[in-house]
Amino acid sequence: MAKRIRVLVVDDSALMRQVLTHLLSHDHEIEVVGSASDPYSARDKIKELNPDVLTLDVEMPKMDGLTFLEKLMRARPMPVVMVSSLTEAGCQTTLRALELGAVDFCTKPKVDVRYGMEAQADQLIRKIKAAALANLPRRSRSVASPARPAVLSGAMIKTTDIVIAIGASTGGTEALKEVLEVLPSNVPPIIVTQHMPEKFTRTFADRLNQLCRIVVKEAQEGDSVIAGQALIAPGNYHMELRRNGARYYVTLTQEPPVNRHRPSVDVMFHSVAKYAGANSVGIILTGMGNDGAAGMLAMKQAGAYTLAQDEASCVVFGMPKEAIKAGGVDKIVPLADLPSILLAHVRSHNGS
Repeated sequence: MAKRIRVLVVDDSALMRQVLTHLLSHDHEIEVVGSASDPYSARDKIKELNPDVLTLDVEMPKMDGLTFLEKLMRARPMPVVMVSSLTEAGCQTTLRALELGAVDFCTKPKVDVRYGMEAQADQLIRKIKAAALANLPRRSRSVASPARPAVLSGAMIKTTDIVIAIGASTGGTEALKEVLEVLPSNVPPIIVTQHMPEKFTRTFADRLNQLCRIVVKEAQEGDSVIAGQALIAPGNYHMELRRNGARYYVTLTQEPPVNRHRPSVDVMFHSVAKYAGANSVGIILTGMGNDGAAGMLAMKQAGAYTLAQDEASCVVFGMPKEAIKAGGVDKIVPLADLPSILLAHVRSHNGS
């Protein structure tokens, strides 16, 4: 029998500890080895039980989840799935947790905790399994004082009708930040689908907008797709590219989830293949599952240039791996090299 994933549940709520333990224990590949009500108890149980994955509440007594996570990632890096509220403060804290090295997060219901967690049990279990296999980011220096990277040169990037479409999931918030914050302000228009719940996407977009030289915003119905701007698909909405004459814009729908996701990368990529074709670039970043694989193949077949993040730099190599396997990827590149490769293609596309 294959080794089961050993999980430690850390939450100050006795009910939440009970609910998470019950839900996770139903999966034969997971063993909940213990629980803790605060970070000090968690620290002792990590030493005693040696878990593979930690679920960690954002808000706890004695020491908040972020402080504990930062200490943990310094002393004993391990996969962590955060349990977060859907409040604005909860969104901010969760994004900071992902910066500090948490692999993923699940949302905590405001009311009827038992029913709310049961409704997302399958998603939580998938995230625990992905976390157990994740490549942990190396953050020893960046946690303390992240250095703002030098901007890549935007010289010779002319006005263009090219559209850049980026899809990501687990690990994608940090990967997207690494790509977008080094791009010049005159980069061609970018549209992004990152698997993330509603409310989180606006906070995420606002956070990126503060860090980047381009404008980053959560997309709204009918937004124009313009140079120097990245539109992030809002949580719980598919985002599709459309064209009216020379103008590109996005439309948002609540059609059924695709590959279990809304927003879906496949939905966005298929629309880019249809409306931008050879005047587009498709990029697939870290994430679990296969969302984006079929859409990226459609983009490549329509003449787009397609890039996938390599396994070594991915937190989870699921989505890029499936896109490569489907035959939709032109080039596999380390995350750190992706922006310069993207800009080199843009220049060559323009004949610069």
